[in-house]
Amino acid sequence: MASRQQMQEREMSGQAAEEVSEQALGPALMASAASVGLSWYYFFVRGDRQRGLFVGLWPPTILAFASYFNQRKMRQQLNSLTQPGTTLKNALDSMMGNK
Repeated sequence: MASRQQMQEREMSGQAAEEVSEQALGPALMASAASVGLSWYYFFVRGDRQRGLFVGLWPPTILAFASYFNQRKMRQQLNSLTQPGTTLKNALDSMMGNK
């Protein structure tokens, strides 16, 4: 069985991961939802099916860009952790934004 401290550390690391993903995808999810609403508006309300389909293709593109930039940020953090001469404390501080 895990000790209480280990359980708290797991909860905190899980919360930190959720906060990072929410920060990275928040605006992208809002833009994607707005794009879906706009595409429905064009397709059903205005009857412009071609424009509705075109706007409907935007959400996957927006989410793909958000995913790319999120992966790029994670790669930079990983590279800062694995640089020679970097202490673990300094690497974690820079990763968490404490510097």
